[in-house]
Amino acid sequence: MQTIGICRFSYPGDGGFQVEHASLKERMDYLYAPARMAERFATFETMMLPPLKAQTDGDFTFLIVIGNSLPRPYRDRLEAAVATLPQAVIKAYPPGPHRKVMQDAINSVRRFDGNACLQFRMDDDDAVACTFVERLRETALDVLPMAAKHRHIAIDFNQGFIARPSALGLEVAPTNTPYTTAGLALMFQPDLRLSVMNFAHMKVGQKMPTVTFAGEDMLIRGHNDHNDSRQKPGIKSPRLTRLDAVGKAHFKATYAIDEDAVAAAFAGLSCR
Repeated sequence: MQTIGICRFSYPGDGGFQVEHASLKERMDYLYAPARMAERFATFETMMLPPLKAQTDGDFTFLIVIGNSLPRPYRDRLEAAVATLPQAVIKAYPPGPHRKVMQDAINSVRRFDGNACLQFRMDDDDAVACTFVERLRETALDVLPMAAKHRHIAIDFNQGFIARPSALGLEVAPTNTPYTTAGLALMFQPDLRLSVMNFAHMKVGQKMPTVTFAGEDMLIRGHNDHNDSRQKPGIKSPRLTRLDAVGKAHFKATYAIDEDAVAAAFAGLSCR
């Protein structure tokens, strides 16, 4: 069963942002600002990529969608970062309607081989457990009889952490909010050309049957000043605490994330 993950890496689409910009140029200026890009690479390289490289089931495609306007130095760094992740595919698109571009990108790597397709989405500061693809595929096989009766089904691993990286390391808070990316995946019938990006993740329970699993840490949701969802006023912050020695060991074992590497990456930002 084909499994596809997708990450929009600063793609300047029309839509897909909770905070709008007055023009395409303004959006690109915001997305490609050096300070923002430096932080996005820091989280991408030290939080998202390590567990993807350590997946216990390596049979997946990880699609990274960028704008064809992404400055060359950033494109070069992105290609270097995923050089040791053979599942990674980078696709560049001009600005366009967000959902359609993402749907087209996913369908460009789909096999449409007569089998159901699993899809999940991640922001560039999110992470999944090293066992995520393995557990997702196991669960999909369990619910496959139900999938024959529905166009799409949500498989939701809702337990994990909210994590804020800094030069001090990681501050975290446990979370079990349903339908949180990146622990949410959708299973589509074989010929259905919709994608995980056609649905608002918090509303999938209104659109399709869902199966939710708790009791196992499977996701990390990044928390930082450049989160699109944090640009509006009145956003409440979770109560975060520093990882202790037990927490550091747990993050390393579960997510292959080295807190010292995170701290070093962000310390480097503060030195610029």
